[in-house]
Amino acid sequence: MSVHRSAVGRRQLRIGGPVVSAGTGVPAAEEGIRADDPHQSLVRFLKRLTWLQLTCSGEGAEDIEGSVVDAARQLGGEASVLVVPDGATVTVDSHARSTTVGVRGFPEIFRMDQLASLKLLLRAVAFGEADVHEADRRLIEIIDSPPPYPWWLKLLGIVLFSVGFAPLMQATWYEVGSTAVIACLPAAMAVGATHLPRLEKVLPLAASTAVSLVTLEVFARSPADGGPVLLMLPALFYFIPGDYLSAASAELAGGYITTGAIRIVYATFLLVQLYLGVIVGLTLSGRPPRVLLDASAPANLPTWVLWGCWIPFTVGTVLAFAIPMRFLWRLLVLIYATVGVQLLITRHAGEIGGTFAAAVVLGLAATWSARHSHQPPRVLLLLPGFFALTAGSLGVRGLTALTGGYSTQGYHDLTEMVEIVTAVAIGIFLGTVLTQPSVERREGTVDQPAR
Repeated sequence: MSVHRSAVGRRQLRIGGPVVSAGTGVPAAEEGIRADDPHQSLVRFLKRLTWLQLTCSGEGAEDIEGSVVDAARQLGGEASVLVVPDGATVTVDSHARSTTVGVRGFPEIFRMDQLASLKLLLRAVAFGEADVHEADRRLIEIIDSPPPYPWWLKLLGIVLFSVGFAPLMQATWYEVGSTAVIACLPAAMAVGATHLPRLEKVLPLAASTAVSLVTLEVFARSPADGGPVLLMLPALFYFIPGDYLSAASAELAGGYITTGAIRIVYATFLLVQLYLGVIVGLTLSGRPPRVLLDASAPANLPTWVLWGCWIPFTVGTVLAFAIPMRFLWRLLVLIYATVGVQLLITRHAGEIGGTFAAAVVLGLAATWSARHSHQPPRVLLLLPGFFALTAGSLGVRGLTALTGGYSTQGYHDLTEMVEIVTAVAIGIFLGTVLTQPSVERREGTVDQPAR
């Protein structure tokens, strides 16, 4: 997700404004909270909890609000949360006092391992196994924990993620082979951005420029190999904000109008960065805009490769987004079920109908599974299947086709992107809603004990 798809180093907790107690009106410095002050201890824990969820998940506002409110209630207080995509305002009432604090954090999806650990912590809070001090101590350990995989495995994961997606663009050996080479460049840039903050801020633009130039100069020399954009997109798939677009649609459907609208604007900005990078690369190569027609090459991949590509795709997702390896088989089952439903329904109801049905199944399965404490969080279960259905790449294809003068194809791709994004978002939203009546608690506080 641009900056949200860039490599992330050590993140800092940013608190907007002083912590002000409504009872005294006296600012309380973060480091000055007394250990024996139960109200301020609860405030401190809920601030960190809000920040971690805000920075570790681009899924949406509803889950953050629910987890914070539930945790506050379990620890003897009440909380209300107002969430926007990059911040939140939390009001905590406990021990006859009220405190309001602002939290800033950029939403990302790179540390799924932290969300998995957080789910276990919130379950311990729900069962009364951790008081506020123990919960805060464990939360700090989660925040400070190093990534589960070294940098070179993350790089390999991004490449596998791209290679697994390549047959969806063109079912050719050339597409797969060229992607394996081209994807190394943006993968190295994403990993390197951890130590280069300036690169991190412009990573989507820089990555798409590099991919565009290398593709046009080295790999897209013959029309028989397919259109240049189709060769570029798999290598850029890691940066495409399809998940942001669908999360925004789901937020709008769920009544979070401001958050959803802001997220759509930001996702559009990321697509424009990728598009501009492609155009810059085209300019540097000296080739005319008409080469951007995304004509496909004749398919030559056997069926077993088309089905088998989801294995490296899922392994790449696990490595690239720091998902614990113990969840790999669950994710493989979910992604094959999602793709199977999509293909089956598409034969009878078209692409939009198939995508919608697959999204409903994915939402149902992920929400139902996440209610059990031994299963990972819902967003982690949704992630690979969501990417399999995502449509952000169509946005880049549409813009580049328009630039090349292919108006009909460009508008068709952009229209299809809107349709598929809406189908994915509403399908997952519907699957979640259909499962919620049997879920006792929201994600993060599963298996709550009876009272």
